[in-house]
Amino acid sequence: MERPPPLGPELRTLTIELRELYDEIADLLDRDQVERLPAYFTDDCLYQVISRENHDQGLPQATIFCDGITMLRDRVLALRQTQVYEPRHWRHFVSGVRVVSVDGDEIRAQANFLVTEAMSDAEPTVLLVGHYHDRLVRRDGVLHFRERSAVYDNYRVVRSLIVPV
Repeated sequence: MERPPPLGPELRTLTIELRELYDEIADLLDRDQVERLPAYFTDDCLYQVISRENHDQGLPQATIFCDGITMLRDRVLALRQTQVYEPRHWRHFVSGVRVVSVDGDEIRAQANFLVTEAMSDAEPTVLLVGHYHDRLVRRDGVLHFRERSAVYDNYRVVRSLIVPV
């Protein structure tokens, strides 16, 4: 049975832990260390980057869709070994981290994100803005994503979306 988030110090401690996790992932993506990302997910994970319209209507079409850790690892492998793209730099800004609910060993959390992209020949632009819908579980005392949906508000993605958000 789902219950409201824990109260008091327990909620603050969990929120701080989530904030640190989100910041750590943003930093590794900004430093182009995407190979480390799968370590933050469970084997049976679901990772997707999906438009708000599709998410809200329950439509399955996602810009990036990885059903399981193997697909997420394959995404990283493809990024490094087969895709050719112009050099770019990303910056992830995460805010509004909050615990939505705790249900047994599962934590539901949300946060806002804004990702900027700087190409080698242009000023930085906003790549995506939206919010994360996450389901996390604790494995060996560490939080891991069972599900991460990066739901973007953009009308369209101007350039190709290459790396996870």
